[in-house]
Order: sequence, then C-alpha cells, then structure tokens
Amino acid sequence: MFYQMYELNHAALQPYRALADAVKLFYSHPLNPASQTSFGRSVAGAAELFERTTRRYAKPEFGITETRVDFVRVPVKEKTVWSKPFCNLIHFERNLPADRRPDPKILIVAPMSGHYATLLRGTVETFLPSAEVFITDWTDARMVPLADGPFDLDDYVDYVIDMLRWLGPDTHVIAVCQPSVPVLSAVSVMEARGDEAAPATMTLMGGPIDTRRNPTAVNLLAEEKGTDWFRDSVITTVPWPHPGFGRPVYPGFLQLSGFMSMNLDRHLIAHKDFFMHLVKDDGDSAEKHREFYDEYLAVMDLTAEFYLQTVETVFVRHALPKGEMTHRGELVDPSAVRNVALLTVEGENDDISGLGQTKAAHDLCVNIPDRMRAHHMQPKVGHYGVFNGSRFRADIAPRILDFIRSNAKSTQPAQKKRPATKRA
Repeated sequence: MFYQMYELNHAALQPYRALADAVKLFYSHPLNPASQTSFGRSVAGAAELFERTTRRYAKPEFGITETRVDFVRVPVKEKTVWSKPFCNLIHFERNLPADRRPDPKILIVAPMSGHYATLLRGTVETFLPSAEVFITDWTDARMVPLADGPFDLDDYVDYVIDMLRWLGPDTHVIAVCQPSVPVLSAVSVMEARGDEAAPATMTLMGGPIDTRRNPTAVNLLAEEKGTDWFRDSVITTVPWPHPGFGRPVYPGFLQLSGFMSMNLDRHLIAHKDFFMHLVKDDGDSAEKHREFYDEYLAVMDLTAEFYLQTVETVFVRHALPKGEMTHRGELVDPSAVRNVALLTVEGENDDISGLGQTKAAHDLCVNIPDRMRAHHMQPKVGHYGVFNGSRFRADIAPRILDFIRSNAKSTQPAQKKRPATKRA
C-alpha cells in the first residue's frame, strides 16, 4: 500500500500547493510593494519552499544544444537512435564538417538506480568536444505497461550487448556506478562468444564489482537484511492510472528517501539556506539550489525483478567476484576478456562504492595485457565527484580520453587467441 498512500497524500496536498503558488506570485510580484520588503520575501520564500518540498518532480531535460569543437561552437541535436521498452539510446549529434576526422564513439551506460540519466548531463557535456557521445536513457518502470513484459538483470545485460552491436566495433563503453557489473558481464559474454562488436575499451567508474572490499553502509545493509527483507519491505505495485498499472516495482520515492536519509542534516541545511537566500534576495544562490534539487528530487521506479536480482547477485551473494554469476544460464567469465582494454576509476571519499570495489575488476580480467589496463584513484572526491564536477573535468575525463585514444582498435594490433586463464 506504500504507493497508494503516497499517491493519496500527493493528491490531498494539491490544493495547498496551488494556494502556495498563488501566495508566492502575490508576494513576489514587482507591483506589490511588499515584494521589496523582508516580510514579503519571507512569505514568498516560505510558500515556494512548501511547494517545492511537496511536489513530484518531472523527468528533467538534458538541454544540451551546443558544444565547442576545435575552438568553434557547434550545435548539438539530441536524437533517439535505438529503442526498447525500458531504454532509449540517445545520440548527441554534433553538426560537424563531413570531411572531419571522426572522433571516438563513447557509450555512457547511466545508472538504473533511481535517478534519470540526466544526472550525467555534466559527464556528457565534458566528453562532447572530443567524442561522439551516446547515453542510455532508462525508462521509468511505472510508465511501461505490463504487456511489455518484465525487465531483470539478464535483460539489462542483453540491452547493453544489443546497443554495442548496434554501435559496432571500436566503441568505448563507460559504466557509471551501478552498471559496472552488467557492463563487465556483457563484455565478458561477448568476448567468450568471440563477438566482433565487443568494445575497444571498458571504463568502470565507482562501481560495485566486489562489495566485500571496504563495504559501505549501503553494502552492509543489503548483506544484513537479505533479499527477502527487501522483497517484503520495499516492493509494491504501480497504482492506476499510470501506464504501468499493476507492475511490481521498487518506487522512486522510497529510493529517494534512502538517498536523503544518508545525509539528512546536509539537505535540511541546504533548504534552510535556500529560504534565507530568498529572503535576502540572493537570486543566483537560490537558482543554483533549484537547479540541483530539480535534478536530485526527480526519481524513477525500478522493476521489482531487476532490483531484487541486483541485490541478490551483487550485494548478497557477491556472485561476480566469486565466479558464480550467470547470464541466461551461461557462466559470466571475466577471464574471457582479452581484447578489451580496462580502466577503473574510484573516488577517495566514495561512500557508495568503497575503495577497491571497482579496482577488483582487474583481478577478475586476468587475461588483459598490462599495457591495456589502468586504474585511477581520484583524491578528495566522493561518489558524485567520480563522474561530475570540477575534478572530474580537470583530472578524470582527460585520463579517460587519453586511455580511449591509446587503445582504439584501429591503432592496436589484434590479440592472439590463447586459452583463457581461469580464476582459482
């Protein structure tokens, strides 16, 4: 009944949100003398704060319309080039001269963990000047009708494989956080099958490859509670009138509650500061708050089968590092990877994926030559800073681009086939 109660509360507050909007407009209108006083700004600020903390945030837009290539501004067009019920593949098409040397193709696999792919807007913007960028835009499960069938971790791996085949050889895949496990699994399956569409490089960023290493609070909770607890406590069904009516899901609002509770004091202080910025008429600071929370508070539902299979496989059984993970009954064997270069990136202060969890991929992919592998630990950044922010732009992204360029298949000799070295 979680979902039904949430929907009921949201509907019950609708008249009060409308009233708060009216109060804000009245006390902030330039023709109202009170709008120029601390009292008027306080009333308008309180009304806006109430409306923002009780609304449902819609999916944000990427809003990327241009980038700078070779010191020249060029327009960017967002195009959906591949589509299935639970994901669209978006290409940020740059308007470049036809005779220009092509840039690397980068597939960014966004997390399917509650937030929309737009959370990686800064990641896309950073790579656009130097690459043809594609990103997975996962669909909110409550918007997918039951008739489109289920979606689990095996389906996720299949989607990644299909997208890599659509993009073709010499693609460079980047997995941000949660997708690190399914992306490594997809590449392992492709290499084991001798699939020519396997990517040239694979970059895993802040991902839970082996959560037994430096386990965080998130890892410990999953291991302590077990899959059955999550099935009984957080899984519910999508209510009418959403298109996914009847679909079992892990609701986004419950996921958001977990995100918020991890740093509740920080969020309370941020909202208090937002109110004071409004009272002091500090428009720039208030707008930065709006931009951040418009993105942060926009969440999506996950299918129950995907969420529970991920919890069981990644956090409870640690199936991948133990050599026990399967895909459609086929063993996922990272030792089969020998032609795909591997880069892992971690943040020193990451409280979601602890230090060493992503680097563990190197211990699994034993047949990748040393010259085709690298690891980078970024000092003084948390989980978000691994893929966004000033240190990502200045330190991490250039390393990824250098790694991609130096390991492009067009410039690397093919590796000779040899028997795979099995893990102990």
